[in-house]
Amino acid sequence: MKIEIYSPTIRRKEMDAVLTAMVENRIGPGEQAKFLIQTAREKIRFDYCMALRSPAIALFMALKSLNLERGQGVLVSALSPLYYARVIEDLGLEPLYCDVLSSTTCMGRETVEKVLASKGEGPEPRCIVLHHTLGYLSDTSAFEDLGLPVIEDCSQSYGTALKADTETDGVPSVPETNTAALSIIGLEERDMLTSGGGALLYSMSRRDGAALRSMGDLVPEYGLPDMNAAMAVVQFREAAKNLLKRREIARLYTQSSLRTRHKRFIQSDETEYNNYAFPLILETGMKDVKAYARRKDIAVESAFDNTLIGSGMVPPEKCPEAYSLSLRTVLFPIYPRLGATDAGKVAKLILTLP
Repeated sequence: MKIEIYSPTIRRKEMDAVLTAMVENRIGPGEQAKFLIQTAREKIRFDYCMALRSPAIALFMALKSLNLERGQGVLVSALSPLYYARVIEDLGLEPLYCDVLSSTTCMGRETVEKVLASKGEGPEPRCIVLHHTLGYLSDTSAFEDLGLPVIEDCSQSYGTALKADTETDGVPSVPETNTAALSIIGLEERDMLTSGGGALLYSMSRRDGAALRSMGDLVPEYGLPDMNAAMAVVQFREAAKNLLKRREIARLYTQSSLRTRHKRFIQSDETEYNNYAFPLILETGMKDVKAYARRKDIAVESAFDNTLIGSGMVPPEKCPEAYSLSLRTVLFPIYPRLGATDAGKVAKLILTLP
């Protein structure tokens, strides 16, 4: 049987939670969404939070709360999700594409400053949306003195944290760096936590939370349905167990990858990675690796197809590092439901890559 690239971690507990919500006729936004916010606060310790129907709505509301004027610019990484451009443009704003640092998935101070230095050629930059691509953390402290509010997208980085912010069992408990004005945790199918769809939009400080509160009551069509919220509650509760399982699989893969010529992304030694993905930056052709994996009945995929640069939204010459990574980075199956036998097969595939 083929080993798929991705499988959502949905077990009996998630199924029971959804079924209970259905039996009790809690389908639309309601008490389960409130309970989800309460559950998430135990881990994240935010000041204020909204449970929303999608990450796109969360990004829309986050940008709206900043009271930006039409035509102003929003700085985003070229490796951000494709929907970013649509949301930004629908608000009458303009995306300003930043490159990423070499051998990382993150834009850095120097790549942002490069765009800021050329601001006379385009719209005025007024905000940074920082996507922690593939779960790797950007250094948000590097942007603090730029005078621009930061919206942090932790959809793939939940569980990645500074080692000082770990619980006694060694599992990271804080999913972000806590310096952003607003933060988003997506709950879509391929996000670190999934409820089949949805997002949390939250602020860590009372001042930034006031901006969200001032937007008024949430209309039901924007709220997270209780069926999804019920699943998300279980996902938060089971996160520590799932993070440990991912860590075990990643250790096995890493042992194989170190014996190849292909490279890993760099994460600082002070940070505990959540192993959202297992990417390799290839020294050989993408087609050769995909064909080899297909013969072994193991699915692999390009890491950045559904990103701004991968979809052709960003000219390659504007963000050469991101463009190069989009051509050379491949993902291997890693998820908590992956059994030991299948994980061993993937590890052997990595070891014998062309």
